[in-house]
Amino acid sequence: MKIQVCKLCQTAIAVCCFVVAGCRQTAPTVEDAGYEVMTVKPTDRILKSIYSATIRGRQDIEIYPQVSGFLTKVCVKEGEKVKRGETLFIIDQVGYEAALQTAKANVNAAEATLATAQLTYDSKLELHRQNVVSDFDLSTAKNSLLTAKAQLAQMKAQEISARNNLSYTVIKSPSDGVVGTLPYRVGALVSASLPEALTTVSDNSDMYVYFSMTENQLLDLIRRYGSKEEVLQEMPSIDLLLNDKSVYQEKGNIETISGVIDRSTGTVSLRAVFPNKNGLLHSGGAGNVVIPIQKQNCLVIPQTAAFEVQDKVFIYKVVDGKAQSIPVSVTRVNGGQEYIVEDGLASGDIIVTEGVGLLREGMPVKIKGGESK
Repeated sequence: MKIQVCKLCQTAIAVCCFVVAGCRQTAPTVEDAGYEVMTVKPTDRILKSIYSATIRGRQDIEIYPQVSGFLTKVCVKEGEKVKRGETLFIIDQVGYEAALQTAKANVNAAEATLATAQLTYDSKLELHRQNVVSDFDLSTAKNSLLTAKAQLAQMKAQEISARNNLSYTVIKSPSDGVVGTLPYRVGALVSASLPEALTTVSDNSDMYVYFSMTENQLLDLIRRYGSKEEVLQEMPSIDLLLNDKSVYQEKGNIETISGVIDRSTGTVSLRAVFPNKNGLLHSGGAGNVVIPIQKQNCLVIPQTAAFEVQDKVFIYKVVDGKAQSIPVSVTRVNGGQEYIVEDGLASGDIIVTEGVGLLREGMPVKIKGGESK
């Protein structure tokens, strides 16, 4: 019985060895199958540079009152669209209406005083011609006339001021736009010295997007296009990545480049404009500007062809049929799926594109579909 068990074990072991041996024979290695290679050739690619950006309305106008008083009416709601000249707030007008009526009355009194002074002067002048009154009396009458004229001018100026103050109690929108927050309600005492504006009217028909780039990046753009003016004219349209990582549907254009470099940051400010027909963009928002830069006649390799050692990027070049590791300087494109080789390769070089992790320096390279090269 023991002998039979041993024979069964020996048979099972033999079967397992046969299966293992069969597996080893049917699983070809990478070396047996060969390596994918490519011949490096110049091509064109579009690079995308991303910059943090802030979004502002074409106009963000803070609304402050010009006169003091209690708010008697708030005529708009937060987020409401308004037209230029539309009433936003009304301040208590009773005191300003009374001031205007007083100013009008003062003008009437001054006009009457002027008329009296004019009559007196005309009378004195006639009597002076008849040598009835002295020169002193005539001069006094003339001075009284001039004083009356000055008083009338003063009263008229006060009337204009009172009329303006009354008009300032009706606060109107200076432009088309969207109403911001409303921190003050009916009954609040307001004045020109408020710490916070009554509201902000933002013109959101077009949105300004502000971002910064380093001095070296700006110099690279200027060298590529020829001048700052040509950068603005010839640079292609740009994209805007919103805060939720979605791409804004409208394209934008860079309008201005600051002529001053910020000493504290070493950056220069740029402004792009994006249409906002659907009102998706809001003043105060944030996002990222994506600037496309076309690179011509560059050497592009797939990411799978490269490997990193101590923060340096290497590739395997096929030289005399053997793998030779070469350090290269690269720029990531297409989300890191490809590299643009800045230095280390030349047009016509043959490189391994797959299985580089299994290669070692000097190993023979069998090309898929061909012999070792």
